[in-house]
Amino acid sequence: MRRPKFDMTLFRERRSRLGSRITGGALIAPAAPEYIRNNDVHHSYRQDSNLFYLTGFEEPESVLVFRPGKQPETIMFVRSKDALRETWDGFRYGIDGVEKDFGVDKAYLIDEFEKVAPDLLMDVDRVYYTLFHDIEFDERIGRVLLGVKNMRRRSGRGLLPISDALPVIGEMRLVKSDYEARTLRQACQISAEAHVELMKFVRPGMNERELQGRFVYEIMKRGSAREGYGSIIAGGSNATTLHYVFNDQPLHPNDLVLVDAGGEFDFYTGDITRTYPVGGKFSPTQKRLYSKVLNLQKDLIKMIRPGLPFNQLQEKTIEGLVDVMLDEGLLKGNKKEIIEKGDFRAYYPHGVSHWLGMDVHDAGMTELNGEPRRLEPGMAFTIEPGLYIPAGDQKAPAELRGIGIRIEDNVLVTAEGCENLTAAAIKEVDELEATIGTAN
Repeated sequence: MRRPKFDMTLFRERRSRLGSRITGGALIAPAAPEYIRNNDVHHSYRQDSNLFYLTGFEEPESVLVFRPGKQPETIMFVRSKDALRETWDGFRYGIDGVEKDFGVDKAYLIDEFEKVAPDLLMDVDRVYYTLFHDIEFDERIGRVLLGVKNMRRRSGRGLLPISDALPVIGEMRLVKSDYEARTLRQACQISAEAHVELMKFVRPGMNERELQGRFVYEIMKRGSAREGYGSIIAGGSNATTLHYVFNDQPLHPNDLVLVDAGGEFDFYTGDITRTYPVGGKFSPTQKRLYSKVLNLQKDLIKMIRPGLPFNQLQEKTIEGLVDVMLDEGLLKGNKKEIIEKGDFRAYYPHGVSHWLGMDVHDAGMTELNGEPRRLEPGMAFTIEPGLYIPAGDQKAPAELRGIGIRIEDNVLVTAEGCENLTAAAIKEVDELEATIGTAN
């Protein structure tokens, strides 16, 4: 027998807040689909963030229908209790368990969704649902909406309009509550400690895969259920590929290694990147370039405060990195023209920030009414300037080719400025050199 590990008051409060945003409508939130790895073996399952955010329910093949102000208000469609399937796949709550343990007003079997849902939507004026996320479920929604239309017969009302649920729930998820901030802080602390253990563990001759395995061990030892995303362990010139995925090459003594990895804790994730020398000491060139990126990153964190337009962080990053590119001979010419033409993208092609929370690239809009969003206390995001010089770039100075550097921390906006949630992951040159390779 399993019991929910979370207080259901948390999810009722979230649904109550959502209700004030979708008055007169109904929200439909399906579970994340399961994916076959091979034959009858599935990939590891992780619930859809929005469904979990509103219910705390982790089982696949489930759907939430939420109708604020109506009775029943919170309806779940779930898998049946099945002794044989539970012998193979594990415990299921079933209809009775969902109603009892998850504060649901009414539950039905998932197989009844298309039969029951039209009745539930008969007296709403809009459906909030995210299309094109799960095409198979989109077809089921289409049949449900046609069912509503047929039940209304000659009313002339047509199909219920659909509004995307992502912006509505995303705006709720963007500003973290005290509970969410505590949980995110824990995920970031776990991630930071794991990064430091990797620094101690790394040795020349290791395979990138060994570091990934060690990271998973370190976060799980500290209570993390899984990686928050696919880890990037990129030695040498592999670090110039932003989303390097192979993690299968040997680490060489004179190279840097870029580690972009985070652990998930209670559905919130850290997202840290550190870059450091495999052999324990930066070369003069590596140290010079790394220090320039690090100083910029620290200046960006100092900028953060309530009211700051979010886009100014990217503008500052571009200006600072273009200065580095000019200083290092990567680019030549007028700084303003380089920025206007976008020539810097050859060595810095990404943004410096993204929202952080339940998803590594979390929900929430970056603009409001066509204007850059201003920061508010409770917003969490990354600060991650980087510089990437491909090994085959014949225009770059030879000593810089094949160097990739990214330094990424996670910050939470406070009333006075910000809290660096990942400060425990060391990044100063002297600290790194004193730590790398010191594990017994």
